[in-house]
Amino acid sequence: MNAPENNKDRIIILGGGLAGLSTGYLLSRAGRKVTVFESNSTVGGLSRTVVMGDFRFDLGGHRFFTNKKKVERFVKELMDGELLTVPRKSKIYLRNRYFDYPLKPANAILGLGVPTTLKTIIDYGKEILKKSLKKNDIVSLEDWVVSNFGRTMFNIYFKEYSEKVWGMECKRISKEWVAKRINGLSLGIAIRSAFFKFSKRGIPTLADNFLYPSLGIGRISERLRDGINGGNTVFTSTNIIRLNHNNFRIETAIARNCDITYMVEGRKFISSIPLTTLIHILHPKPPEDILSSASKLKFRDIIIVTIAINRERVTDLTWLYLPERNIPFGRIHEPKNWSARMSPEGKTHIVTEHFCFEGDETWRRSDAELIKSTIQSLEKLGFIKIDEVIDCTIVRVPKAYPLFEIGYREHYDRIISYLDRFKNLHIAGRGGMFRYDNMDDVIETGIETAEKIIKNSKGYTMQDAGF
Repeated sequence: MNAPENNKDRIIILGGGLAGLSTGYLLSRAGRKVTVFESNSTVGGLSRTVVMGDFRFDLGGHRFFTNKKKVERFVKELMDGELLTVPRKSKIYLRNRYFDYPLKPANAILGLGVPTTLKTIIDYGKEILKKSLKKNDIVSLEDWVVSNFGRTMFNIYFKEYSEKVWGMECKRISKEWVAKRINGLSLGIAIRSAFFKFSKRGIPTLADNFLYPSLGIGRISERLRDGINGGNTVFTSTNIIRLNHNNFRIETAIARNCDITYMVEGRKFISSIPLTTLIHILHPKPPEDILSSASKLKFRDIIIVTIAINRERVTDLTWLYLPERNIPFGRIHEPKNWSARMSPEGKTHIVTEHFCFEGDETWRRSDAELIKSTIQSLEKLGFIKIDEVIDCTIVRVPKAYPLFEIGYREHYDRIISYLDRFKNLHIAGRGGMFRYDNMDDVIETGIETAEKIIKNSKGYTMQDAGF
């Protein structure tokens, strides 16, 4: 690999995920010189597609759905006919039964039984009454869900799954996560949707269809990478290990690829790598209070175990959620149900998501142990037979999801206030901004970062970028 030619006017982008690539794509089209550095061997970050022989899979099912017209137009023009419209069909597997997700009252009554359903509705009514009499103090995920769904619904559908995903009690998880991920949804809205089919516009959780590239979600990142041309480069398998700064201006970056280390000059620097990683590569180091705050921000990690099956299809679902702790994975999807091109004819594969913390018991398990327990669990659940397994692979993904523990905001704000003092540094993306954004939000941060730089650059407009 050849190091990029140094150019003090070049824009350096840390991270080749959707945010970094969107920024680089638009800047490149506007005539700016950009260089993107990605630590993985392929672009896309969490939204990449992995190839396993004749099979393709994402790191968990990543749909594209948006109400943002600008982002929708950007992606549709970028993908130029590659997008499929996929009907969503999701279920929750709980107590040896399948429940529709989003909620459908008839299914809930048959699944939980009339007494439990009545208790659910009564609990929800109590929460409505409480709200009318006194403003609830909503702090945690538990507070938010109970207020919007009632205690019974929280205990049945939310508590175990949320604690399985995040590795901590619901009362320790900030309300900001659930309010963002289930924005605008309550039991009342879900019931009205099921009975009366009212408009779901603006509530992504209730979307019936989504867009998906026929060769996997990673194709969006690949198309962005291919559009960064004209003397611009995307380097993979390359880490930025240091950002040298003076008087709150970043002057150079130190990059490492295998055993090769070199210095890169730039006029502006854009970071979409995890916020805590950015803090730790600044040189000189930030003040102790900033380092302390960075140590308080945590991420949840994930291990993807994918099992290839000698069968045409296992399910007809886009997602299946598995809350119970005795099942080692929290969610599965079958890529063939998203696009027929994700697996060869007559065969399919199951992608399982194991939520964990880097270094914990799950993370330390060997690949062989993880594969064995996954196959055994899928067989016990009745999805596969062990003699149908024809291939398998594992992908470990550190820092997959920002963890919003109560109290995190104080530390986050302190870090952002410090970084805002840098004159030529921008942050973007889910990890870079420590926000649990959807895919369209992530792309939007990349677009907005490019717009900001172009707006402040004499002689360039977004029209120059064709946008």
